[in-house]
Amino acid sequence: MKFFSRKSAAMAIAMATTGLFVLRAEAGVVITGTRVIFPGQEREVTVQLTNEGESPALIQAWIDRGDPNEPPEKIDVPFVLAPAMFRLDPKKGQTLRLIRLKAPLAQDKESLFWLNVLEVPPKAKAGQDANRLQLAYRTRIKVMSRPEGLAGQAEEAPAQLRWALVRTADGKGQALRASNATPYVVNLGGIALKSSGQAFDAGAGPVKPGESALFAVQGFDAQASPDAEVEYTSINDWGGGVPNRQPLSARETR
Repeated sequence: MKFFSRKSAAMAIAMATTGLFVLRAEAGVVITGTRVIFPGQEREVTVQLTNEGESPALIQAWIDRGDPNEPPEKIDVPFVLAPAMFRLDPKKGQTLRLIRLKAPLAQDKESLFWLNVLEVPPKAKAGQDANRLQLAYRTRIKVMSRPEGLAGQAEEAPAQLRWALVRTADGKGQALRASNATPYVVNLGGIALKSSGQAFDAGAGPVKPGESALFAVQGFDAQASPDAEVEYTSINDWGGGVPNRQPLSARETR
C-alpha cells in the first residue's frame, strides 16, 4: 500500500486541474478531537472516527514518534492500536483503542507521539468514472502521554516559554528560539515577531518539555527594536487557541 503525505495530495490535485481527470478531492473520514491526552494512570484511551463521506473507505492507523516519512512497520512505539486496519462504511463510526504497553516512558515529563489515520477510497467501478484520480488521505494528530504528578499545570506552560532571536544555521536569516523549561509539551498554532510596528510570521509547531525549538522568521533580517516581542497562539488540551505575548529575553548573533 502506498502512503501519501498532505504535500503529495496537494501536488496531485494541482495536476488534476489540467482537465485530464475527474477528481475526488475530499476526505470523508473525520477524527473526533485534534489531539489525544493519554493520562499516566490509564492503560488505554479511545479515539472516535466517523466516515462522513458517501463511500466506504479502507483505514490504516498507526503511531509514530515524529517522523512522518518513517514506514509504519519500522516504527517502535510503546502503544498498540486496535483495530489497526479496517473498512469504514459511509455514515458509520469506529472506535480506535490506544493501548499502552509496559515499555518505560519518562515519568518526569510528557512524551510526544503522533496518531496517523490513512484513508484509502474504494477503486472506481469498471465503466464508471474510469479516468477519476483518487487520492489516499493521511491525517496526523498529536498524542501526549502525561504522567501523574507533574509540576504545575499544562495550561500554564505556554506563558513560561522564553524567546530569543538567533541567527539561522546557514547564517542567512533569523529565527525565534523557544525554550521550554516545563514538563509539558507546548503546542504553538501560530508565532509572530513584532518589531518596529511590523509583524513577521515565524510558523508554528510543538516545543517539547526541557527542550528548545527554532522557528524561522520570514522576511526579517534586521536588528530587533528595543520593544520587540513575540505574539503566539498556544493550543490547549481541547484544541482551543490561547493568545500569548512575551518580550524577547535575548538577542544573539551567531
